[in-house]
Amino acid sequence: MKPIPVNEPKLDGNESKYLMEAIESGWISSEGPFVSQFEEQCALRHDRKHAIAVSSGTAALHCAVNALDLSPEDEVIVPSFTIISCVTPVIESGATPVLVDCDPKTFNSSPEQIISAITPRTKAIMLVHIYGLPVDADPVLEIARERGIQVIEDAAEAIGLEYKDRPCGSLGNLSTFSFYPNKHITTGEGGMVLTNDDKIDERCRASRNLCFQNSKRFYHERIGWNFRMTNIQAAIGVAQLERLDQTVARKREIGMKYNELLNRCPSLQLPVPETFYAKNVYWVYPVVLHDSCTMNATEVMSRLEQRQIGTRPFFYPMHKQPVFNKLGLFENDSHHNAERIAERGFYIPSGLGISDNEIHRVADTLLEMLKH
Repeated sequence: MKPIPVNEPKLDGNESKYLMEAIESGWISSEGPFVSQFEEQCALRHDRKHAIAVSSGTAALHCAVNALDLSPEDEVIVPSFTIISCVTPVIESGATPVLVDCDPKTFNSSPEQIISAITPRTKAIMLVHIYGLPVDADPVLEIARERGIQVIEDAAEAIGLEYKDRPCGSLGNLSTFSFYPNKHITTGEGGMVLTNDDKIDERCRASRNLCFQNSKRFYHERIGWNFRMTNIQAAIGVAQLERLDQTVARKREIGMKYNELLNRCPSLQLPVPETFYAKNVYWVYPVVLHDSCTMNATEVMSRLEQRQIGTRPFFYPMHKQPVFNKLGLFENDSHHNAERIAERGFYIPSGLGISDNEIHRVADTLLEMLKH
């Protein structure tokens, strides 16, 4: 029986054509023309003045946090239910991450949770859109403007998603994308920072390139990194961006097919199709086992793996991460929703390469398994 991977990207547009152009031109480094083309098109698509291409979504977050010039007295509000890339740049900056819980159905932190965590020390808020639905951003953006708090919008899982008819990636003072192979746009590895702020743009461009200076190239006044995106990566990104609308339409089609097939299963909490502010883009197809189910996510995933069906676990909460606890962080934190869905949640195959027959096979296998 053919394995069904949890994700399989599609590269059937102009990727090969643009790759060959990059190779034949000899411009394969970060100084090739596809990099600036990709940046300009991303900025235009997301109503931004600036876009800075980098080597990964993690690199984008590092550049974004670094651009805010945080100090040890500052606090940054971050969800506990997220990937570790959101927290590590804050810690490395010397600032203090303050974690908030998530909503058990949308998996996003609510405006109430975020706003209640604001203190006089809050310098920034990280809005992280999770699994295909955005954070309800407007209440947070309003209070952030009132109090002079910077907002970093992590839209890695929300490429092509809209919040109240505005593109995700256009909401914060600065926003970040990831172009890992499971994202709606992939460059293999890669990321992007977007902003309308000239100073933030300047600082991100410097920090992605070791903070070289034009007049004194090897004279450094700030710490930077080699976070550059190559022309080869950007060539793929340009081709992927061209068909983003088709990608989003197909992802929604996959999500709705699963909804139809799985909605009769009493053991599963399915993803929320839409809220008053957004329509789910189904970046992944996440399910949560109801408490009545005697198996946990690890057991169900193991059984699906035996049937050649790929899965992935949910994020493990940041406040439970051993590496942070060893540093004395989050020792007294308790975020019940993040803990519960981490134990009982997982996602099933929903990549662009999946066929309708494979969707039926995944759903039928899962239903049969949970029936017993």
